[in-house]
Amino acid sequence: MSPTVSRLKRRADFLKVARKGRKWAAPGLVLQAFDRTGDGDAAGPGVRAGFTVTRKVGNAVVRNRARRRLRAAAEQVLPDCGTAGYDYVLIGRQGTLERAFPALIGDLRTALERVAARNNGGGSGRRGRDRRENAES
Repeated sequence: MSPTVSRLKRRADFLKVARKGRKWAAPGLVLQAFDRTGDGDAAGPGVRAGFTVTRKVGNAVVRNRARRRLRAAAEQVLPDCGTAGYDYVLIGRQGTLERAFPALIGDLRTALERVAARNNGGGSGRRGRDRRENAES
């Protein structure tokens, strides 16, 4: 990873992003994003990224290949398009292996834009997480 993008390695960090963050699914990957600046986390202002691929995708060799492709895409995109103070988790899918690399980079850029738009109140359509929170109240 580049010096401006550090890695998520602890399971607790992955779980926090999954529980409190936003997500966007694209054909080549699923992106989860969490703004840790408002959480009181003292992890620093930089961008952090974590990578995971489930066993549904394939055996260890296949999963490692998918993870390497996600890391390579993140190295190119996150330093320019990532928001400081955010944690990102990139989840590999079957499409991660099948998509051309430029398309995978496009998926990541689109996912970053969509997650940022949802956090800024933009976008349209259903906002399921907000609806569930309001329904419980």
